[in-house]
Formats: sequence, structure tokens, C-alpha cells
Amino acid sequence: MTDETVQSEGGLRARVMAAFSYLGILCFVPLLLNRDDEFVQFHARQGLVLWMWGVLAIFALSLPGIGKWFFSFSGLTIMAFSALGLISVVLQRAWRLPLIHVVADRL
Repeated sequence: MTDETVQSEGGLRARVMAAFSYLGILCFVPLLLNRDDEFVQFHARQGLVLWMWGVLAIFALSLPGIGKWFFSFSGLTIMAFSALGLISVVLQRAWRLPLIHVVADRL
């Protein structure tokens, strides 16, 4: 994880919105309501990638054999990345989550 310099002017409201980013489908709230805050958008894009990964993991359950394993692995990984994202918000940092930030930067 690398620490990126991203500024926020929103104070507590910005941190709450950034925290929503890592709570599943709530990632759409900061994406739509805080378009002008770079800090919130950074976390919202990473949260959106985690949410999309979770949706794909649900669809993978229909795959015979590997589906259940992939779903379990994805669930644990998403929970770990979400916890790291929430910690980064609390510390007012912009940690680039491994593999997640590559996709998030393209959004």
C-alpha cells in the first residue's frame, strides 16, 4: 500500500462519505453526492471496485467446482480490503489498495 497525497476540505462530512465507500452498495452515495471532493472520490472509486468484485463473486457461485472456493476467497479478501480502506479513512490517508487501485484509477 502506498500513501497518496489527496486533499479534502470537507472535514467530518468528507470522512463519513469516504467511509461509506467501503460499505458495499453504499459506495454509490459518495460517488454521486461528493463529486468535487478528491479525497472522497478516491475512496469511492476503490469502494466501487470492491463492490463490483463482490457482485462478480456472487455470480461465480454458479460455476461448478471452483465457484464456492472463489466466492469464499473473494469474500474474505473484500472484507480485509474494506477494513484497510476504513482504517485509511479514519487516519485521513489515501492508501492505494493492492490490485484495487489499478482498476480504480481507470474509472
